[in-house]
Amino acid sequence: MKMLSFSSSSSTVLLFVSFFIILCTALVKLPENETVPAVIVFGDSIVDPGNNNNIVTIAKGNFPPYGRDFDGGKPTGRFTNGRIPSDFIAEELGIKKLLPAYLDPTLQPVDLVTGVSFASGASGYDPLTSKLSQVLSLSDQLELFKEYIGKLKAMVGEEGTNSILSQSLFLLVQGSNDIAETYSVIRKRQYDFPTYADLMVGWASSFLKELYGLGARRIGVCCAPPLGCLPSQRSIGGGKQRECVDNINEESKLFNDKLSSELDSLNTNFPLARFVYIDIYNPLLGLFQNPQKLGFEVADKGCCGTGLIEVALLCNKFNPFTCDDVSKYVFWDSFHPTERVYRILISAIIQQYVNNFL
Repeated sequence: MKMLSFSSSSSTVLLFVSFFIILCTALVKLPENETVPAVIVFGDSIVDPGNNNNIVTIAKGNFPPYGRDFDGGKPTGRFTNGRIPSDFIAEELGIKKLLPAYLDPTLQPVDLVTGVSFASGASGYDPLTSKLSQVLSLSDQLELFKEYIGKLKAMVGEEGTNSILSQSLFLLVQGSNDIAETYSVIRKRQYDFPTYADLMVGWASSFLKELYGLGARRIGVCCAPPLGCLPSQRSIGGGKQRECVDNINEESKLFNDKLSSELDSLNTNFPLARFVYIDIYNPLLGLFQNPQKLGFEVADKGCCGTGLIEVALLCNKFNPFTCDDVSKYVFWDSFHPTERVYRILISAIIQQYVNNFL
Protein backbone atom coordinates (compact mmCIF):
# COMPACT_ATOMS: atom_id res chain seq x y z
CA MET A 1 0.00 0.00 0.00
CA LYS A 2 1.39 3.36 -1.01
CA MET A 3 1.58 5.85 1.84
CA LEU A 4 1.75 9.60 1.37
CA SER A 5 4.21 12.03 2.85
CA PHE A 6 4.07 15.80 3.06
CA SER A 7 6.49 18.47 4.15
CA SER A 8 5.43 20.68 7.03
CA SER A 9 6.50 23.88 5.29
CA SER A 10 2.96 25.15 4.61
CA SER A 11 1.88 28.00 6.81
CA THR A 12 -0.62 27.13 9.52
CA VAL A 13 -2.16 30.57 9.23
CA LEU A 14 -2.69 30.24 5.48
CA LEU A 15 -4.27 26.81 5.90
CA PHE A 16 -6.78 28.03 8.45
CA VAL A 17 -7.58 31.16 6.46
CA SER A 18 -8.17 29.07 3.34
CA PHE A 19 -10.80 26.82 4.83
CA PHE A 20 -12.57 29.60 6.74
CA ILE A 21 -12.92 31.50 3.46
CA ILE A 22 -14.37 28.36 1.88
CA LEU A 23 -16.81 27.97 4.77
CA CYS A 24 -18.35 31.32 3.83
CA THR A 25 -19.75 29.68 0.69
CA ALA A 26 -21.72 27.03 2.59
CA LEU A 27 -25.06 26.05 1.09
CA VAL A 28 -26.28 25.03 4.54
CA LYS A 29 -26.44 27.88 7.02
CA LEU A 30 -24.90 26.91 10.35
CA PRO A 31 -25.41 28.81 13.61
CA GLU A 32 -23.00 31.75 13.91
CA ASN A 33 -20.90 30.08 16.61
CA GLU A 34 -20.59 26.73 14.78
CA THR A 35 -18.16 25.58 12.10
CA VAL A 36 -17.50 22.31 10.32
CA PRO A 37 -13.90 22.62 9.09
CA ALA A 38 -13.64 19.19 7.46
CA VAL A 39 -15.49 16.08 6.35
CA ILE A 40 -13.81 12.76 7.12
CA VAL A 41 -15.32 9.59 5.67
CA PHE A 42 -15.02 5.85 6.18
CA GLY A 43 -16.88 3.05 4.46
CA ASP A 44 -17.46 1.29 1.16
CA SER A 45 -17.92 2.05 -2.55
CA ILE A 46 -20.73 4.54 -1.98
CA VAL A 47 -18.14 6.97 -0.57
CA ASP A 48 -14.88 5.70 -2.09
CA PRO A 49 -13.51 8.45 -4.37
CA GLY A 50 -10.63 6.32 -5.59
CA ASN A 51 -8.74 4.69 -2.71
CA ASN A 52 -9.13 1.32 -4.42
CA ASN A 53 -7.19 2.69 -7.42
CA ASN A 54 -4.08 2.44 -5.27
CA ILE A 55 -4.42 -1.08 -3.90
CA VAL A 56 -4.37 -4.48 -5.60
CA THR A 57 -8.02 -5.50 -5.98
CA ILE A 58 -10.53 -6.17 -8.73
CA ALA A 59 -13.03 -3.87 -6.99
CA LYS A 60 -12.32 -0.73 -9.00
CA GLY A 61 -14.25 1.90 -10.90
CA ASN A 62 -11.40 3.81 -12.52
CA PHE A 63 -12.22 3.03 -16.14
CA PRO A 64 -14.94 4.09 -18.61
CA PRO A 65 -17.87 4.41 -18.56
CA TYR A 66 -17.51 5.17 -14.83
CA GLY A 67 -17.08 8.91 -14.41
CA ARG A 68 -18.52 9.81 -17.80
CA ASP A 69 -20.43 12.75 -16.27
CA PHE A 70 -17.61 13.76 -13.93
CA ASP A 71 -15.72 16.98 -14.69
CA GLY A 72 -13.82 16.26 -17.89
CA GLY A 73 -15.63 12.94 -18.32
CA LYS A 74 -12.83 11.05 -16.62
CA PRO A 75 -13.10 7.97 -14.41
CA THR A 76 -11.69 8.71 -10.95
CA GLY A 77 -12.45 5.51 -9.07
CA ARG A 78 -15.86 6.72 -7.94
CA PHE A 79 -18.38 3.93 -8.51
CA THR A 80 -20.92 5.97 -10.46
CA ASN A 81 -21.24 8.29 -13.43
CA GLY A 82 -20.14 11.41 -11.53
CA ARG A 83 -19.83 12.61 -7.97
CA ILE A 84 -20.67 10.60 -4.85
CA PRO A 85 -22.36 11.41 -1.49
CA SER A 86 -19.17 12.49 0.29
CA ASP A 87 -18.55 15.08 -2.44
CA PHE A 88 -22.02 16.54 -2.08
CA ILE A 89 -21.78 16.65 1.72
CA ALA A 90 -18.52 18.60 1.54
CA GLU A 91 -20.07 20.93 -1.03
CA GLU A 92 -23.29 21.47 0.95
CA LEU A 93 -21.21 22.45 3.98
CA GLY A 94 -19.22 24.90 1.85
CA ILE A 95 -15.93 23.09 2.35
CA LYS A 96 -15.00 21.95 -1.16
CA LYS A 97 -16.58 20.47 -4.26
CA LEU A 98 -14.75 17.15 -4.15
CA LEU A 99 -13.68 15.08 -1.14
CA PRO A 100 -10.47 13.33 -2.24
CA ALA A 101 -9.23 9.83 -1.55
CA TYR A 102 -6.59 9.70 1.16
CA LEU A 103 -4.48 7.38 -1.00
CA ASP A 104 -4.63 9.68 -4.02
CA PRO A 105 -0.96 10.27 -4.96
CA THR A 106 -1.79 13.84 -6.05
CA LEU A 107 -3.29 14.75 -2.66
CA GLN A 108 -2.18 18.18 -1.45
CA PRO A 109 -1.45 19.19 2.19
CA VAL A 110 -4.37 21.63 2.24
CA ASP A 111 -6.69 18.70 1.44
CA LEU A 112 -5.86 17.14 4.79
CA VAL A 113 -7.11 20.19 6.67
CA THR A 114 -10.52 20.14 4.97
CA GLY A 115 -11.00 16.38 4.95
CA VAL A 116 -10.51 13.18 2.98
CA SER A 117 -12.15 9.81 2.48
CA PHE A 118 -10.61 6.58 3.69
CA ALA A 119 -13.44 4.48 2.25
CA SER A 120 -12.74 1.39 0.19
CA GLY A 121 -15.17 -0.15 -2.26
CA ALA A 122 -16.36 -3.72 -1.43
CA SER A 123 -15.48 -3.38 2.27
CA GLY A 124 -17.79 -4.07 5.20
CA TYR A 125 -18.18 -4.22 8.94
CA ASP A 126 -17.36 -7.93 8.75
CA PRO A 127 -13.58 -8.34 8.35
CA LEU A 128 -14.27 -11.26 6.01
CA THR A 129 -16.07 -8.96 3.57
CA SER A 130 -12.96 -6.87 2.98
CA LYS A 131 -10.72 -9.92 2.91
CA LEU A 132 -12.75 -11.54 0.13
CA SER A 133 -12.19 -8.60 -2.21
CA GLN A 134 -8.71 -7.69 -0.88
CA VAL A 135 -9.74 -4.15 -0.01
CA LEU A 136 -9.24 -1.86 2.99
CA SER A 137 -11.05 -3.15 6.06
CA LEU A 138 -12.32 -0.73 8.68
CA SER A 139 -9.22 -1.59 10.71
CA ASP A 140 -7.05 -0.65 7.73
CA GLN A 141 -8.99 2.58 7.27
CA LEU A 142 -8.52 3.41 10.93
CA GLU A 143 -4.75 2.89 10.66
CA LEU A 144 -4.66 5.29 7.73
CA PHE A 145 -6.65 7.77 9.81
CA LYS A 146 -4.03 7.56 12.57
CA GLU A 147 -1.38 8.32 9.97
CA TYR A 148 -3.50 11.26 8.81
CA ILE A 149 -3.66 12.63 12.36
CA GLY A 150 0.12 12.56 12.55
CA LYS A 151 0.40 14.55 9.32
CA LEU A 152 -2.21 17.01 10.53
CA LYS A 153 -0.30 17.59 13.76
CA ALA A 154 2.86 18.31 11.77
CA MET A 155 0.96 20.96 9.83
CA VAL A 156 -1.28 22.71 12.36
CA GLY A 157 -0.01 21.50 15.72
CA GLU A 158 -1.65 19.49 18.49
CA GLU A 159 -4.20 22.13 19.44
CA GLY A 160 -5.17 22.83 15.83
CA THR A 161 -5.55 19.13 15.12
CA ASN A 162 -7.75 18.56 18.17
CA SER A 163 -9.93 21.49 17.13
CA ILE A 164 -10.34 20.19 13.59
CA LEU A 165 -11.15 16.65 14.72
CA SER A 166 -13.66 17.70 17.38
CA GLN A 167 -15.57 19.99 14.99
CA SER A 168 -15.38 17.97 11.78
CA LEU A 169 -18.20 15.85 10.42
CA PHE A 170 -17.30 12.17 10.38
CA LEU A 171 -19.36 9.83 8.22
CA LEU A 172 -19.53 6.04 8.20
CA VAL A 173 -21.26 4.28 5.29
CA GLN A 174 -21.02 0.53 5.62
CA GLY A 175 -22.93 -2.76 5.79
CA SER A 176 -24.40 -3.28 2.32
CA ASN A 177 -21.72 -5.72 1.18
CA ASP A 178 -22.01 -7.67 4.43
CA ILE A 179 -25.74 -8.23 4.01
CA ALA A 180 -26.05 -8.57 0.23
CA GLU A 181 -22.92 -10.61 -0.37
CA THR A 182 -20.98 -12.02 2.59
CA TYR A 183 -24.02 -13.15 4.56
CA SER A 184 -25.99 -14.52 1.62
CA VAL A 185 -23.03 -16.44 0.18
CA ILE A 186 -20.97 -17.51 3.22
CA ARG A 187 -22.09 -16.44 6.68
CA LYS A 188 -25.62 -17.80 6.20
CA ARG A 189 -24.18 -21.27 6.78
CA GLN A 190 -22.79 -20.16 10.13
CA TYR A 191 -25.41 -17.79 11.60
CA ASP A 192 -29.05 -16.92 11.40
CA PHE A 193 -29.46 -13.31 10.36
CA PRO A 194 -30.35 -11.83 13.79
CA THR A 195 -27.09 -13.25 15.15
CA TYR A 196 -25.12 -11.91 12.18
CA ALA A 197 -26.74 -8.50 12.57
CA ASP A 198 -25.61 -8.46 16.21
CA LEU A 199 -22.07 -9.22 15.05
CA MET A 200 -22.23 -6.40 12.49
CA VAL A 201 -23.41 -3.96 15.13
CA GLY A 202 -20.65 -5.11 17.45
CA TRP A 203 -18.02 -4.46 14.78
CA ALA A 204 -19.58 -1.07 14.06
CA SER A 205 -19.65 -0.12 17.73
CA SER A 206 -16.00 -1.08 18.27
CA PHE A 207 -14.97 1.04 15.31
CA LEU A 208 -16.99 4.04 16.51
CA LYS A 209 -15.49 3.81 20.00
CA GLU A 210 -11.99 3.80 18.52
CA LEU A 211 -12.90 6.78 16.37
CA TYR A 212 -14.12 8.61 19.46
CA GLY A 213 -10.88 7.78 21.24
CA LEU A 214 -8.95 9.41 18.41
CA GLY A 215 -10.85 12.70 18.76
CA ALA A 216 -14.00 12.40 16.64
CA ARG A 217 -17.10 13.95 18.20
CA ARG A 218 -19.59 14.52 15.37
CA ILE A 219 -20.20 11.12 13.81
CA GLY A 220 -22.94 10.23 11.34
CA VAL A 221 -23.69 6.58 10.61
CA CYS A 222 -25.77 5.67 7.58
CA CYS A 223 -28.10 2.74 7.94
CA ALA A 224 -28.39 -0.01 5.34
CA PRO A 225 -30.49 0.82 2.27
CA PRO A 226 -33.32 -1.43 0.98
CA LEU A 227 -30.82 -3.85 -0.53
CA GLY A 228 -33.51 -6.17 -1.89
CA CYS A 229 -34.37 -3.49 -4.45
CA LEU A 230 -30.90 -3.23 -5.96
CA PRO A 231 -30.97 -4.35 -9.61
CA SER A 232 -28.44 -7.08 -8.86
CA GLN A 233 -30.58 -8.50 -6.06
CA ARG A 234 -33.73 -8.29 -8.19
CA SER A 235 -31.89 -10.28 -10.88
CA ILE A 236 -30.67 -12.92 -8.44
CA GLY A 237 -33.71 -13.39 -6.21
CA GLY A 238 -36.62 -11.36 -7.60
CA GLY A 239 -38.16 -14.03 -9.84
CA LYS A 240 -39.31 -13.59 -13.42
CA GLN A 241 -40.72 -10.14 -12.69
CA ARG A 242 -37.52 -9.07 -10.91
CA GLU A 243 -39.39 -7.72 -7.91
CA CYS A 244 -37.68 -6.36 -4.80
CA VAL A 245 -36.48 -9.25 -2.64
CA ASP A 246 -38.50 -8.85 0.56
CA ASN A 247 -36.39 -11.03 2.83
CA ILE A 248 -33.24 -9.03 2.05
CA ASN A 249 -35.10 -5.77 2.76
CA GLU A 250 -36.24 -7.27 6.05
CA GLU A 251 -32.63 -8.11 6.88
CA SER A 252 -31.65 -4.51 6.20
CA LYS A 253 -34.44 -3.27 8.47
CA LEU A 254 -33.48 -5.63 11.29
CA PHE A 255 -29.86 -4.54 11.13
CA ASN A 256 -30.95 -0.90 11.06
CA ASP A 257 -33.07 -1.31 14.18
CA LYS A 258 -30.15 -2.86 16.04
CA LEU A 259 -27.75 -0.19 14.78
CA SER A 260 -30.07 2.61 15.88
CA SER A 261 -30.32 1.14 19.36
CA GLU A 262 -26.55 0.83 19.63
CA LEU A 263 -26.06 4.47 18.61
CA ASP A 264 -28.54 5.49 21.33
CA SER A 265 -26.41 3.54 23.81
CA LEU A 266 -23.21 5.19 22.59
CA ASN A 267 -24.76 8.63 22.97
CA THR A 268 -25.62 7.76 26.56
CA ASN A 269 -22.15 6.45 27.34
CA PHE A 270 -20.24 9.19 25.50
CA PRO A 271 -22.19 12.41 26.19
CA LEU A 272 -19.50 14.65 24.68
CA ALA A 273 -20.11 13.10 21.25
CA ARG A 274 -22.98 13.08 18.79
CA PHE A 275 -23.55 9.68 17.18
CA VAL A 276 -26.25 10.36 14.60
CA TYR A 277 -28.26 7.59 12.93
CA ILE A 278 -28.92 8.62 9.33
CA ASP A 279 -31.95 6.99 7.73
CA ILE A 280 -31.36 6.37 4.05
CA TYR A 281 -33.60 3.28 3.95
CA ASN A 282 -36.95 5.03 3.80
CA PRO A 283 -36.15 7.83 1.35
CA LEU A 284 -34.47 5.36 -1.01
CA LEU A 285 -37.34 2.86 -0.74
CA GLY A 286 -39.75 5.63 -1.66
CA LEU A 287 -37.60 6.50 -4.66
CA PHE A 288 -37.29 2.88 -5.78
CA GLN A 289 -41.05 2.34 -5.51
CA ASN A 290 -42.09 5.62 -7.13
CA PRO A 291 -39.23 6.95 -9.27
CA GLN A 292 -41.56 9.09 -11.40
CA LYS A 293 -42.23 11.37 -8.45
CA LEU A 294 -38.71 12.78 -8.79
CA GLY A 295 -38.53 12.60 -12.57
CA PHE A 296 -36.90 9.21 -13.01
CA GLU A 297 -38.23 6.50 -15.32
CA VAL A 298 -36.19 3.36 -14.57
CA ALA A 299 -35.52 1.99 -11.08
CA ASP A 300 -35.22 -1.77 -11.61
CA LYS A 301 -32.03 -1.80 -13.66
CA GLY A 302 -28.90 0.30 -14.05
CA CYS A 303 -27.76 2.43 -16.94
CA CYS A 304 -24.48 0.57 -17.45
CA GLY A 305 -24.72 -2.43 -19.76
CA THR A 306 -27.97 -4.36 -19.47
CA GLY A 307 -28.26 -2.92 -15.95
CA LEU A 308 -29.21 -6.32 -14.59
CA ILE A 309 -25.98 -7.58 -13.06
CA GLU A 310 -23.07 -5.41 -14.28
CA VAL A 311 -20.88 -3.75 -11.66
CA ALA A 312 -17.15 -2.93 -11.49
CA LEU A 313 -15.29 -4.88 -14.20
CA LEU A 314 -18.48 -5.95 -15.94
CA CYS A 315 -19.47 -2.30 -16.33
CA ASN A 316 -16.98 -1.37 -19.04
CA LYS A 317 -16.69 0.54 -22.31
CA PHE A 318 -16.96 -2.66 -24.34
CA ASN A 319 -20.52 -3.31 -23.18
CA PRO A 320 -22.77 -2.10 -26.04
CA PHE A 321 -25.95 -1.84 -23.98
CA THR A 322 -25.09 1.15 -21.75
CA CYS A 323 -27.84 3.77 -21.82
CA ASP A 324 -27.53 7.15 -23.52
CA ASP A 325 -29.64 9.18 -21.08
CA VAL A 326 -28.59 8.44 -17.51
CA SER A 327 -30.96 11.09 -16.13
CA LYS A 328 -33.83 8.62 -16.54
CA TYR A 329 -32.15 6.05 -14.30
CA VAL A 330 -32.06 5.68 -10.53
CA PHE A 331 -29.09 3.30 -10.75
CA TRP A 332 -25.83 3.73 -12.61
CA ASP A 333 -24.85 0.05 -12.44
CA SER A 334 -26.54 -2.89 -10.76
CA PHE A 335 -25.44 -1.79 -7.28
CA HIS A 336 -24.77 1.97 -7.21
CA PRO A 337 -27.16 4.90 -7.70
CA THR A 338 -26.50 7.71 -10.17
CA GLU A 339 -24.98 11.06 -9.33
CA ARG A 340 -28.42 12.66 -9.64
CA VAL A 341 -29.85 10.36 -6.96
CA TYR A 342 -26.95 11.12 -4.66
CA ARG A 343 -27.43 14.86 -5.12
CA ILE A 344 -31.14 14.67 -4.25
CA LEU A 345 -30.58 12.35 -1.29
CA ILE A 346 -27.74 14.32 0.27
CA SER A 347 -29.51 17.66 -0.08
CA ALA A 348 -32.43 16.27 1.94
CA ILE A 349 -30.21 14.50 4.49
CA ILE A 350 -28.09 17.57 5.22
CA GLN A 351 -31.16 19.69 5.84
CA GLN A 352 -32.69 17.03 8.09
CA TYR A 353 -29.69 16.03 10.17
CA VAL A 354 -27.10 18.80 10.27
CA ASN A 355 -28.37 20.35 13.51
CA ASN A 356 -28.17 16.94 15.23
CA PHE A 357 -24.38 17.18 15.09
CA LEU A 358 -24.09 20.62 16.67
